[in-house]
Amino acid sequence: MGDSQIEIDWESARTSNRENWEDRVPLHEEAYAIGDLDDPDHLTGVIRTDLAALAPFLPDGTVSGLDVCHLQCHIGTDTLSLARAGARVTGVDFSPSALESAAGLAERLGLEATWVETDVLDARAAVDGDFDLVYTSIGTITWLPDLDRWAAQAAGLLRAGGMFYIRDGHPSLYAIDEHADGLRLRYPYFGNGQAQVWDDESTYAGDGKVAHARTFQWAHSMSEIINALIGAGLQILRLDEGTTLPWKFSPRMVEVPDGFAWPESERDLVPCTYTIVARKTAK
Repeated sequence: MGDSQIEIDWESARTSNRENWEDRVPLHEEAYAIGDLDDPDHLTGVIRTDLAALAPFLPDGTVSGLDVCHLQCHIGTDTLSLARAGARVTGVDFSPSALESAAGLAERLGLEATWVETDVLDARAAVDGDFDLVYTSIGTITWLPDLDRWAAQAAGLLRAGGMFYIRDGHPSLYAIDEHADGLRLRYPYFGNGQAQVWDDESTYAGDGKVAHARTFQWAHSMSEIINALIGAGLQILRLDEGTTLPWKFSPRMVEVPDGFAWPESERDLVPCTYTIVARKTAK
């Protein structure tokens, strides 16, 4: 799984990946504990973590009153948590089923949101208006082959002085063999333009299985990620690395208060996430 790399055009890879994510929607509607959002004060754990990281860089330390675009929003639980925190939100995703689920959840919760179906690599052309914050978090850019184009979309969606935020799985983590008895490298850290081929009918949340198991993902090093953002005209304000994940990357990971982590004896050996806060410089 993931050991083979191939040259594949974006349209073919996108089609296969979208079929997989379409299959995940009903599984994640059950696994994401959506019912917790019926509590009007509830925010997802991802958003609680990310708002705390963003607070020093936001007016009054909050997203309240800001226009926020959430890229790769999936079924909208995090998007609607941002709305509940006071933001005017637009969620972007390439899965029509995911956006239908998100719209239904927004209606049920009485929250306002705009949903746009498009590839994230075409987001600027597909989304109306511009934003104070472009937000993306957890499990996103490994699905994309071209980070320069991705970063250009994010920058293009921002107003001058607007903020960009990403938290995602660390490239060092993604190089590790998730099934090994210890921390052992298995997959490429540096991308070479080729896609890793995965045949996996499971999903990261819950026990359900997908009908379309084949997906394509791309390795991106930290330098590639940061240089793509800089190249798009964004000023890096903060880079952090973390030891916990909101999903169980490996069966060896143990549950901790804010997600999952390697066993304590290994926790300081490898980062699990990175967080970047950047600003669009005024022109």
